[in-house]
Amino acid sequence: MTWALACCVAMGFSASASAQGSVCKYIDANGNIVFTNVAPDKGLRKLSCLDSDDTLKKSATQARTTPTPAGFPRVDADMQRGRDDVRRRVLSEELATEEKLLAEARTSYANGAPVPLPEEQANAERYRDRIGRLRQAVQ
Repeated sequence: MTWALACCVAMGFSASASAQGSVCKYIDANGNIVFTNVAPDKGLRKLSCLDSDDTLKKSATQARTTPTPAGFPRVDADMQRGRDDVRRRVLSEELATEEKLLAEARTSYANGAPVPLPEEQANAERYRDRIGRLRQAVQ
């Protein structure tokens, strides 16, 4: 019983260790690219390897080593908040206008059976064209 428990614990540790290993990029004879963190089948050629710890270290150091340019414009928080408020107001107005136009189009469309206009009563093709335009506006 203890032997089985020890084997299970050892297998668990080995599985977690392999999950944290490096990921390598291979290419097969057909030109297909394979990424794996375990030993691949024979016939694959290794292109590169990437260690998960190296990736974290590289991205952290890269962020620190890329300073903001000296002449880069900066905006204080109050000015940015003001700009955001203006943008929000403009977008709200545009949304209200579009919702109003949609409501008008739905009313005119009248569920696919709008009343023909006087100039459309003699010309069925004009009526169908207007219904098509209204249908597109509603969708």
